[in-house]
Order: sequence, then structure tokens, then C-alpha cells
Amino acid sequence: MNNYQIKPFETLDDSVQQEINYFTKRVTFKKGETLFTSGELSRYFYVIQEGKIKTYQLNLDNAKEQTIFILRAGDMFDTITLLDGEAHDVMYEAMEETAAFEMPIDNVRYMIEHNPEFNKKFFPYIAKQMRHMEELVTDISLYSTEERLIKLLLQNLDPSNLLKYKLLQGLSHTEIAKLIGTIRHVVERHLKKLKADGLIENKDKTLQIADANKLLAKIKLF
Repeated sequence: MNNYQIKPFETLDDSVQQEINYFTKRVTFKKGETLFTSGELSRYFYVIQEGKIKTYQLNLDNAKEQTIFILRAGDMFDTITLLDGEAHDVMYEAMEETAAFEMPIDNVRYMIEHNPEFNKKFFPYIAKQMRHMEELVTDISLYSTEERLIKLLLQNLDPSNLLKYKLLQGLSHTEIAKLIGTIRHVVERHLKKLKADGLIENKDKTLQIADANKLLAKIKLF
């Protein structure tokens, strides 16, 4: 039997962890690899152990891309297919060398139906994803690109926002643009202005906030 420590299930009772480990195997993905083109997500459910995977939608007519999630250690996918059994029109790409735990989807559905301990971890995670999707739709509909960028910068500092906390580390301007529904040169223009105003800076090739209070005050002015 495998002896994996699977986030976020490592705090469950030993018996539940053993049951999960029994049907789980570890898989790896190479950086830049486009994932799950052969229907794997209809058969398997995944939890990331290490690395990053981007889930996104792509308009094939104009090649415009919207990043929905950047999944990291402890993140689960595809939760929508798991729950409704329908194909999910999203794409996945490994942003770096990534390892994940692969579980037969029927086994995970059985856990949801019969194991309350499993559900204590699973359903709060689903709620967190739903809140993120609601926020994404609201931000794109109601806020300017500059406002969306500032919000993303601030959320990147907030440990209570696990979907955004330290999200920007190592991301290119192109990837940041895809997170907020715009294009690279627009992000670069806004970043240049924020740097000129002394609100952000680059340290060791990492984007950092120089004055969080002033940045927060700036977004409140919109």
C-alpha cells in the first residue's frame, strides 16, 4: 500500500488516509505540458503534491486566454466533472515540473457519499473555489484593469486568501494579464505607473509592494 501524505487530507483519521492511499498513485508532468487531452478527467481526480498547474479557457477565434485558477500544492481538480459527471470545457497546462496524486473518480465519489470525514475537507474546498469564481466574474464585470491588478497585488499579500497568497511569485507579466482578463502590455503600463508612484518595486526579480496602505487607498479612490 502507498503511504502518501496528501494535502489537504493529511489531518484525517489514519483509517481514512489509508483508504485514500489504497487507490491513489503519484503522477508527474513536465513544464509546459498540456494535460488531459484524452478524457483522463472523466476517469480520474487529481490533487497536486508540488508544482503549479494552470486551468484556463481559450477563445480559438482570437487566441484570447483567461486563466481561471493557478493550482498549487493541495489543490484539487477537476471538481466540476467529479460532481456532475459532465465534460468540463477548460484546459490545463503545467507551469513548472509538477507532481500530483491521481485517484479513480468513482472511488472519490464513493468517499463523498459515504465518508463524512472526507467531506469535512472536500466541501469547504469546493466553497472556496466557488467564491473565487464569483469574485472573478464580478471583477471582470465591475472593475477596470488597473483596479483588478491592484486587487490581485493586495490579495497576494493576504495569507487568509489561499488562492491568491504568494500567487505572483515567478509569474510573467503575460500570466498576470491572463489572471485579470487583459493583455501583457496593459499590465506593464499599469505596473510602470505604480512603480513611478512608489507603490510597488522589483526585488530579486520579484514584484513586491512598497506601500500596501497607499496601494489600498488608491483602489478605494476608484
